[in-house]
Amino acid sequence: MAGPESSSRTPLRPVREVRPWKADSWQAHPAAQMPRYDDPAELDAALAKLAKLPPLVTSWEVLALKQQLADAQDGKRFLLQGGDCAETFADCDNEVIANRLKVLLQMSLVLVHGLRMPVLRVGRFAGQYAKPRSADTETIDGVTLPVYRGDLVNGPAFTAAERRADPARMLEGHARSAMTMNFVRALIDGGFADLHHPEYWNLAWVEGSPLAAEYRQMVDGISGAMHFMETLAGPIASFQRADFYTSHEALLLPYEQAMTRQVPRQWGWFDLSTHFPWIGMRTAALDGAHVEMCRGIRNPIAVKVGPAMHAEQLRALLDILNPDDEPGRLTLVHRMGAGGIGQHLPRLINAVKAAGRRVLWVCDPMHGNTEKLGTGVKTRRFANIRSELEQAFDIHAAEGSHLGGVHLELTGEDVTECLGGARNLSEADLGRAYKSTVDPRLNYEQSLELAMLIVRKSVNRSV
Repeated sequence: MAGPESSSRTPLRPVREVRPWKADSWQAHPAAQMPRYDDPAELDAALAKLAKLPPLVTSWEVLALKQQLADAQDGKRFLLQGGDCAETFADCDNEVIANRLKVLLQMSLVLVHGLRMPVLRVGRFAGQYAKPRSADTETIDGVTLPVYRGDLVNGPAFTAAERRADPARMLEGHARSAMTMNFVRALIDGGFADLHHPEYWNLAWVEGSPLAAEYRQMVDGISGAMHFMETLAGPIASFQRADFYTSHEALLLPYEQAMTRQVPRQWGWFDLSTHFPWIGMRTAALDGAHVEMCRGIRNPIAVKVGPAMHAEQLRALLDILNPDDEPGRLTLVHRMGAGGIGQHLPRLINAVKAAGRRVLWVCDPMHGNTEKLGTGVKTRRFANIRSELEQAFDIHAAEGSHLGGVHLELTGEDVTECLGGARNLSEADLGRAYKSTVDPRLNYEQSLELAMLIVRKSVNRSV
């Protein structure tokens, strides 16, 4: 998905002395959001098998991503990170994967054209099989069972067998991640992302979209510009493929530990289950197991920050996760909600500025805007998503900061899970194609509309 490491900005060794770290040192810390496995021997056997399986990514891909994230910190790239809220094993399907890739490619095409800068594409896929939950159990008709924590842990059906935490699912998760990643690599290497043919990315079900005409006009403009440049300079190979990286929440720590390896000709440890792991808000405790696990790996790390994050906690996280202030190492993904971002984001921006630290700021306008309807269905309103993202641009500009990316839950499928958008989906529409097992996602039209809004906001702000 990316070429060999070429960064001269990554230090060869840490500058500061830090306390000793091992891949299993997280086990001495409080671990939130962890399932309870009822057979330790079965768990150990599965982890031993997992530790011997090939890695899913390479160290040079990880370091190449870190360099590009450093560029995004400097305002030279824009990060587009998107994908499913929680993948399922059933999503390891060629059409689902291809459609997900098409959405990210089309969004990135809009952003490249409008922002006039390279776009860093990171998918929430090939490993996003575990999800944090607000409770350990759920009760239906007087029956209480463990909550569904994602296919990496258990199954969604409300039965004792399905809800049992099964260690073998980690092996299945590795296999599904590998198949997904291999298919994405094959598509990209085969020219699927060739800018000469963006029409190949179209999705049949959106041919009647209100945005289709504007998008086709944009594609025609890009194609004309490319043909003009190649007439002058000859074929440009970089137009024929695009780098893609993977990300997931580093939630299930036994899985992450088994995939954390040392590699030849590199110092330190790499989590080779993904290029870009992140720590969620529920697991960002300073003395917690997830922070301890992530502080010792060389991958770039993201941390979700919300309204409850205190400036002191944030500064402490900077010291723990990036003590040497390494470029590209740390991304802060803020998720405040449209009604709270104006109150809470400025103080966090100022805390980082006061500490003199470098981070990549990214907006997640999805999670803070989740609501439950009277029917019990969870949804998000496109108007609130749009509002939080627009406010994020304005707040960063006002505080002398820079918003360098967006983090979205989206799908290439014809779902009706978020209200509003180009077709103005209503509550009545939700029943037509609500497929998410956890949180509502943007469909293709809503995702493309958001990309266009990002461009318009950026252009208007610079005029």
